[in-house]
Amino acid sequence: MKKITYILFFITFLAFISSCKKTLDAPTKSALDESVIFSTPGLAEGSIPGILQSFGETNSYRGRFLVYYGLNNDAEVYNGLKTIDDKSNLSNYDGNANNSQMNTLDNAWAKFYEGIERANLAIRGLRTYGNISSNPQMAQILGEILTLRAVLYNDLIKGWGDVPARFEPITTQTTYLERSDRDIIYKQLLADLNEAAGYLPWPGENAKTAKVERVSKAFAKGLRARLALSAGGYAQRLDGTVRLSTDPDLSRDKMYAIAKKECLDIIGSNKLRLLGFEEVFRKLNEEAGAAGLESMWEIPFSEGRGRVIFDLGVKHLKTDKYTGQNKGGTDGPNPIMLYEYDRDDVRKAVSIVPYEWDGGVGETGGYQVPSTLGRLYFGKYRYEWMKRRVTSTNDDGLNWMYMRYADVVLMAAEAINELDGPAAAAPYLKMIRDRAFPTNPTKVTTFMATATASKQAFFDAIVNERALEFTGEMLRKNDLIRWNLLGTKLAEAKTKLQQLETRQGKYAALPAKIYYRTAANGETVEIYGLNFGDTDAEGVALGYTSNKAWTMSATGDTQTYWDALYAKDPNKQQFWPIWQVFIDSSNGMLNNKNLGL
Repeated sequence: MKKITYILFFITFLAFISSCKKTLDAPTKSALDESVIFSTPGLAEGSIPGILQSFGETNSYRGRFLVYYGLNNDAEVYNGLKTIDDKSNLSNYDGNANNSQMNTLDNAWAKFYEGIERANLAIRGLRTYGNISSNPQMAQILGEILTLRAVLYNDLIKGWGDVPARFEPITTQTTYLERSDRDIIYKQLLADLNEAAGYLPWPGENAKTAKVERVSKAFAKGLRARLALSAGGYAQRLDGTVRLSTDPDLSRDKMYAIAKKECLDIIGSNKLRLLGFEEVFRKLNEEAGAAGLESMWEIPFSEGRGRVIFDLGVKHLKTDKYTGQNKGGTDGPNPIMLYEYDRDDVRKAVSIVPYEWDGGVGETGGYQVPSTLGRLYFGKYRYEWMKRRVTSTNDDGLNWMYMRYADVVLMAAEAINELDGPAAAAPYLKMIRDRAFPTNPTKVTTFMATATASKQAFFDAIVNERALEFTGEMLRKNDLIRWNLLGTKLAEAKTKLQQLETRQGKYAALPAKIYYRTAANGETVEIYGLNFGDTDAEGVALGYTSNKAWTMSATGDTQTYWDALYAKDPNKQQFWPIWQVFIDSSNGMLNNKNLGL
């Protein structure tokens, strides 16, 4: 992975720990025995890239989880949703266990558990031989591995709901496990992350935490807050119903208290800060990688591995001076998001891009042209913001920003409002609004007066603010699930989409067309007609050289955009089914009865 060096020893080490699964009862002693590896810091640290390798495999985060998890909702959609196939079915709440995109032995489910097994082996070795209590270097390695394992379990639960709990290396007795109640997993992870935070330094406090590709105390605490909010929230459970946990240890108040404490610890450390909104994502795309800014941890990808812009970025129709691949835009913003931002909100132009790149041959040219209302792009990921030209045809190598400081600030606001009321929570929400409206503080003042009118008003403001802040970062679906708002917000989005297409309701006065021209630089497109207050009459009068109908409809559509958003009740299938290959090899222990499949 980028900035993580593999050497032959670590390849050998990975082969060794993988073989341990088969020889746990009678391990072969060698120079690579666990007692040697996990008592030697330089060797023990080699387990970290081994675990991260499972993140970057073709069908793990790289080419499956990042592109397909989190869709469809009121902020983010699969851009091919109107074509019914196994790709769109992963997003429209109609997935099945035989999905051709996922039903393989090397898919995300398998790779996540592969990473967990590697973590389990390392954790056992470190606890047995690492002298953790007296060796801070070994303790930091343990803290990092506990946190990486929590990341994998977090995403297993997000993707599949209740999953088998494996916190020890596999033995012949534990080869086959049934689904565990997620409460068991959450409690273990909350304890693990609390322990990990005690071992880890803050960002930049030592050489290992100088870069965002290495786990820090801040990330462990932030992840613990995120997990606490999910553990204390709603979800579809093993019996198929959507409800809160009945475990008193995971009550909403206790989980909000954990989230509050962890977020305030991070904020109070002064080790992170909010940047200008565009600056956050320019630094991501420039691959700056420095810790102590807004990015808290990133999944590291090498230049020849990882499909962030490839799938979630602004589309380039041809290769050009910015990229050697004509990719981007597999996923994009829900069209209604273009009209959810205030026109003075600086997040809009960064988050929602209504154009794509055309022209150019090879390493030359390239210019922006309008896309369509039904195919918008996440502007947070752009080839044109990178400092290097992507040359791979399959991967761009951009890291995935897993958590940033703004999330911590908004989690703090949500938890404090729940526990202490809107007045106490207001300063944290205001931090995010101040950044969003740097030139119009009056709008911030007006917004905050409305948001703090009551506890419910503040919660509603948080629900909306997280959509505006994190569109394109794939947090929305899990947020809606834990708030018990998934079905409600999807129904609202469906109505809004229909009104937008037919120019009814609040969209009634929007122009039917957009008007555009290429700027004097020969590259940038200037578009009129994307804001409330714009009109067709003014668009014509302004004399733009071109115009086009601004619609979600396209020739050959077999269904409307809004009907394609979800095929079944979202609350009946909040999660993906376990794929058939894993059910078939589970010795009868796994099934999809929780989804009615």
